[in-house]
Amino acid sequence: MQNQLEIHDLSIRLGGKSIVHQVSLTLRPGELSCLVGPSGCGKTTLLRTIAGFEQPSAGSVLLHGNRIADASHSTPPEKRGIGMVFQDLALFPHLTVAANIAFGMQGEPRPAVDQRIDELLRLVGMSAQRNCYPHQLSGGQQQRIALIRAMAPRPALLLLDEPFSSQDMERREQLVQEVRAILLEEGITAMLVTHDQHEAFAFADTIGVMSEGGLLQWDSAFNLYHRPLSRFVADFIGQGVLISARIVDGQTLQTELGKIRGELSQQLPPGSTAELLIRPDDIIHDDQSPVRARVVARLFRGASHLYTLELESGTRVLCLAPSHHNHRIGERIGIRLNLDHLVVFPC
Repeated sequence: MQNQLEIHDLSIRLGGKSIVHQVSLTLRPGELSCLVGPSGCGKTTLLRTIAGFEQPSAGSVLLHGNRIADASHSTPPEKRGIGMVFQDLALFPHLTVAANIAFGMQGEPRPAVDQRIDELLRLVGMSAQRNCYPHQLSGGQQQRIALIRAMAPRPALLLLDEPFSSQDMERREQLVQEVRAILLEEGITAMLVTHDQHEAFAFADTIGVMSEGGLLQWDSAFNLYHRPLSRFVADFIGQGVLISARIVDGQTLQTELGKIRGELSQQLPPGSTAELLIRPDDIIHDDQSPVRARVVARLFRGASHLYTLELESGTRVLCLAPSHHNHRIGERIGIRLNLDHLVVFPC
């Protein structure tokens, strides 16, 4: 199956400054993806280049096998067959919902346009709002209309630039799930840009982590969380800490929490020192364990507590425990590690 989107060694310079450098990735038809990273890492610039608003300084962008951008050529945005949903939604305030949706289908026969409007409004449960104006809609409804307006011409690729950022947390989570379901229903390939990793996890099949213009890892959410390839990804995705470890052999580490056996993420020579990634769910509260740690902070999450624990050395780790394990600040509790894949980085 031919890839829907291919990016090869893409670099982008703006105002003489390198913004994105040597990024490569692929998207299969119908795949939902996401770019995450801190502000200024280049993710929005990369999205805008795919859309056609910026031109690469090196490398290429291919859409369904057709080259749409490189250093010497850039297909105009309106001829790329790419839809885009912006952060500010950009609905036309003087047009009805139906007219907003129809805007991207100019030139098509009117019966076909009306049919497409009707099926998209049914898809998002907003048939009754067909003749409303944007100011008459809630924020969530405006979000849905902006989405289906971009979907109306059946784009080869849909790009979403932080479209949920104006919503509160609860509403955002609901919208992300709704949008994912709608795109899957339509079979549309899409790429979302966000700084919120939880949003990325809820939306995407494949996630790319960017930093300082580079794409550090393009992978599943599971692998980014459990098998990060760099310290930056380990730190940026999820919560966790790096603790000191000594390599005993190819499957054994000696740590302050005892000896641990498992599959090492990379082979390091016996006797060498390393750092081991520990996630909150890797530490189990166990009253029978001889290893003790002092509770220095706790965060109640309803079904669980997130404890910050201090080891004998002063190193602090996180522990996710069921909420009926209700411990006081200053209390010492038993803990043990529950790991089989050991993510290690050389010191």
